[in-house]
Amino acid sequence: MHGHRSRLDFRNASQFEKRKVVAESCYAEYSTLSEIDMRRMGNRRSLRMNIHEYQAKELLQKFGVATTRGRVATTLDEAEQISRELGDIDIVVKAQIHAGGRGKGTFKNGFKGGVHVRKTPEEIREVAAKMLGGILVTHQTGPAGRLVNKVLVAESADIAREIYFAVLLDRATAAPLIVASTEGGVEIEAVAAKSPDKIIREPIDPLGGLQPYQGRKLAKQLGFESSQLKNASKLFEGLYRTFIAFDCSMVEVNPLLVTTKGEVLALDAKFNFDDNALYRHPEVAAMRDIAEEDPREVEASKHGLNYIGLDGDIACLVNGAGLAMATMDIIKFYGGEPANFLDVGGGATEEQVTEAFKILIADKNVKAILVNIFGGIMKCDVIAQGIINAAKSLKLSMPLVVRLEGTNVQRGKQLLKESGLALIAADDLADAAQKVVKAATGK
Repeated sequence: MHGHRSRLDFRNASQFEKRKVVAESCYAEYSTLSEIDMRRMGNRRSLRMNIHEYQAKELLQKFGVATTRGRVATTLDEAEQISRELGDIDIVVKAQIHAGGRGKGTFKNGFKGGVHVRKTPEEIREVAAKMLGGILVTHQTGPAGRLVNKVLVAESADIAREIYFAVLLDRATAAPLIVASTEGGVEIEAVAAKSPDKIIREPIDPLGGLQPYQGRKLAKQLGFESSQLKNASKLFEGLYRTFIAFDCSMVEVNPLLVTTKGEVLALDAKFNFDDNALYRHPEVAAMRDIAEEDPREVEASKHGLNYIGLDGDIACLVNGAGLAMATMDIIKFYGGEPANFLDVGGGATEEQVTEAFKILIADKNVKAILVNIFGGIMKCDVIAQGIINAAKSLKLSMPLVVRLEGTNVQRGKQLLKESGLALIAADDLADAAQKVVKAATGK
């Protein structure tokens, strides 16, 4: 289910998760990558744009979704000042990184947990001092951890009950779907596996939107008391309006709280956006935090390249997402490990090819490069010249396997042959994969 992927920060994902997102970005439901669990395939490239928790709350508040009071702080003085403004109440300090499991994480300085509740401004400052500038390691960041540059300082809610609530895009019906459960505060995957009967699904007509009767129906199914039905329905409506207004592929609130006072609040929200619609939402695009992203992916985006870093040692430069997936699959078939997904697109220039090579060789794990081009709109001779220019200007020393086919292929092969470069030519995809795996492994 698409909503299940919301907690993942791509840069720090495992190899399993990264390959899954690569598959999502290509609609490659036929992929043979053994790690991909196709049941959880989501919307195309929907995970490439992430926002922080405090930013998610800002978006929700635009549509009247009730949340706890608080603001983000980047300095100790700011954290202390926000605490004083909130008053004499319990206050939570939460590290802001694009990764889940913050509360159970550990800072490399030895401080335990990225979520703490304190009472006084002095205590808030003390906690913030241990978080800001520290490296937080969680089960999603990997051992390298993530640098904490910001903390959210907000009022702590007295929790009576936790609920899971998400609005997502159901690819099967091409329409919005609400997924909810009384079992909030835990991974929805665990609920689906152990208690599937506790998962509520409510399809939404994209023309009519969320109807009032559906809001009341959901509130009753989720066990809200009669005095809470109105506020719950209002919150559901606000979440749906947020989903539509910002062209989201998912808005997930986990947990959605009922406090001891009977208030209904969205405590923590995760957003996935349709990247193809971000041009309509400059205010959302401005929330992008490139410090939280893989520098290679940031650099690739500057040059119009579709790049996703993986953990292998065979770099791939391919035109077309489907061909890129097939290339990765066949590398694995012959015993290799792809180091990246890189689609240069159908109209790449020589300059883009050169920039692509710069990104590939910047990966210290790479031992060999495979260029696999099927020339349609993209002409093989253009790619060949780009390969030659890049190899010479970068003084490329690692093995380079090239397979060209399609438009102007003979001209492209002739250019490569006359270049004087130590290239390894391949006749077809299988031949290319075997040669690059041998070059990388020496076997």
